[in-house]
Amino acid sequence: MSSDDRQVWITGIGLLSSLGEGVDAHWSAVTGKNGPVIDEDSYAPYPVHPLVEVDFATQIKKRGDLRQMEPWQRIGTYSAGLAIEDAGLTGNLEMLDTMDMIVAAGSGERDADMDQKVLESTTGENANKGHSNEILKSELRPTLFLAQLSNLLAGNISIVHKVTGSSRTYMGEELAGLASIENAFNRISSGQSDLMLIGGANNAQRKDALLIFELGQNLWGDKFKSVWERDGGGLVMGSVGAFLVLESAAHAKARGAKAYAKMSAVTSGRCSRGEGEARKQLLSQFETMSGKIDKEQIGVMSGASGCGQANVEELVFLSDLDVGGYNPVMRTYGSLLGHSFEAHMPAGLALAALSLSKGEYPAPFEESENEEIAEGIPSQILVTSVGHWRGEGLALVTGVDSKEAK
Repeated sequence: MSSDDRQVWITGIGLLSSLGEGVDAHWSAVTGKNGPVIDEDSYAPYPVHPLVEVDFATQIKKRGDLRQMEPWQRIGTYSAGLAIEDAGLTGNLEMLDTMDMIVAAGSGERDADMDQKVLESTTGENANKGHSNEILKSELRPTLFLAQLSNLLAGNISIVHKVTGSSRTYMGEELAGLASIENAFNRISSGQSDLMLIGGANNAQRKDALLIFELGQNLWGDKFKSVWERDGGGLVMGSVGAFLVLESAAHAKARGAKAYAKMSAVTSGRCSRGEGEARKQLLSQFETMSGKIDKEQIGVMSGASGCGQANVEELVFLSDLDVGGYNPVMRTYGSLLGHSFEAHMPAGLALAALSLSKGEYPAPFEESENEEIAEGIPSQILVTSVGHWRGEGLALVTGVDSKEAK
């Protein structure tokens, strides 16, 4: 089998966010001028990008399945179904039986009501520590601990959509999403797999999650501003489900599938985040793929979170590219979608592939000197992933020309 046959094609995209559901809704949103959808009141002073209203039953048919999922699982299972449907594989049990899956997910949502009962039973004048054990015995659901397990998302996708190949789950915020992409790319390129479903999900509308990230001083706690405009830094969480169907070029051609784009390279790393280290990491990663990059028609889909030092170093890295003769058009998708941790890199990859398939750049996502109205047609887009705390990586996405598609 030739190296061209082992190209990694993106043949299905499933997106669910504050901007809508599916590729058409998202392309309309990123090329329009409506701006982001923000809820500044429900979790004040922290703005969030809330999930669009959606009928989950259209992808999750059984009420029993739907009932036992918390919102983050519904978001992920629904967007996975959108990706499978977009790839033309819904109901194709023969293909789904061989489809491998890699899911990026954090530990799931906590039972806030039960947390409150336990706290009340152990504090204050009426504290009764023995009563807390009774609460746990009677109300703890069979998911082994107080939050839903990360691999339940993969399990539900398998049950609902009949994806029954190998399954793997990564935990670890942004780096988990990047690892799912890198692992899938390597497995398909090497011939270990021909068809894969990858992605992640995040529910931003959770007081427990907002508390956790604010304890780390990571949130933007003021009126909404776009990523590069947040003086002092801070992230705005977004509810996002992002899944992709990846397959080898040979497999896609054999079943008559079309590609949005192809993945040309993926790199990842994890520096200690000393001063300047994230920038050096990105430059080193860029050098490993620079021979594959078209200087004239390269764009950047930045996954910058908005968090202070990480933001500064990514912007310096991107500015350094001009010195090397690159002049990339940049779009920072967190300004529209919000920051979605495990789902963030898959979402950026999806928007990059969609842009390449349309042959145009999205409109600027913010009014700043970092994002300008673009002329010309992109042939490649570099997707960046700089975690708010740890993890750095790059993915190069390239258009598929008519000769390759035959």
